[in-house]
Amino acid sequence: MSDFSVIVSTISPADIARFVRKTYPVTQNTTCRLLKTGINHTYRIDTEKESYIFRIYCHNWRSREEISEEIDLLRHLSQKNIPVSYPVADNSGRYIQEIQAPEGLRFAVLFSFAPGQKILTYSKEIHFEVGKLMARVHGVTKGLEQKRVTYTVDVLLNQSFEYFRPFLPENTEEMQFLMKTRPLLEEELLNADLHGLRNGIVHLDIWFDNLNISGHTITLFDFDLCGNGWLCLDVAYYVLQLYNTEKDASERAGKIQAFYSGYEAIEKISDEERRLMPVAGMSLYYFYMGLLCRRFNDWSGTFLNEVYLKRYVNTLIRPYYEATKMLF
Repeated sequence: MSDFSVIVSTISPADIARFVRKTYPVTQNTTCRLLKTGINHTYRIDTEKESYIFRIYCHNWRSREEISEEIDLLRHLSQKNIPVSYPVADNSGRYIQEIQAPEGLRFAVLFSFAPGQKILTYSKEIHFEVGKLMARVHGVTKGLEQKRVTYTVDVLLNQSFEYFRPFLPENTEEMQFLMKTRPLLEEELLNADLHGLRNGIVHLDIWFDNLNISGHTITLFDFDLCGNGWLCLDVAYYVLQLYNTEKDASERAGKIQAFYSGYEAIEKISDEERRLMPVAGMSLYYFYMGLLCRRFNDWSGTFLNEVYLKRYVNTLIRPYYEATKMLF
């Protein structure tokens, strides 16, 4: 009988529960259940009094140094009273765990539980509060730098393009559209007025799926994509998501303005940053499409294929381009 290797494994929640009970200051009645798989695997840990999130990073996804930088950022934000899901130390004061999975070494971290729930669409008042929260994060991260990825034009556009190129044939209308728009986006970003752009550490994934809302209390989590870049990338990504979730143009415009107002109550958005919003948003579409294909082994199946990517272009990227191209 031949031996076969493993690409991605899903660790048993029962084993994770035993590991957490042994490693962290929790009770023996602590339980665990799997929430989702993907680029990372997420488990919910429940004790009699508190809940936590246990994240297992996929093999060869994040280095120990990258995770340590993420942890340092979260601890810093938490110390500044920014409502984020922060790392929890084990019995020995360590934050990063090592798990010997069938495919190889995987790292894991226990995080505090974000109170509330995810809400797809919410009021202008909440968008105002999200704007304030993002600005507070940027007020802390502005001017800082991590030993992690820097989101350059090359990373966002060119590298991402090479990741999804094998998944979408060049002769398709969708790939032709992407090939046509990429140089337009690249030119705009390369010619941006750098004096009008704030740099720092960005989250790069702030949208409803990474926000738990309880009343007017909003907690931000999942900093797995944090890195260095223009702060307006976070703003552009949030606005981009509103184009997906709010189909009524008038309602969408009001919520975008509420978000901007909340943000600018704390941090000023420059004219150049505002001008670049649609270009940055389109570039982030390239990045996320490339990320899906780059980590194909984690998603794969019927979820990620040519049909899915064509729908991604036709229902998300192309409509956003058509709605904002006059702003380029």
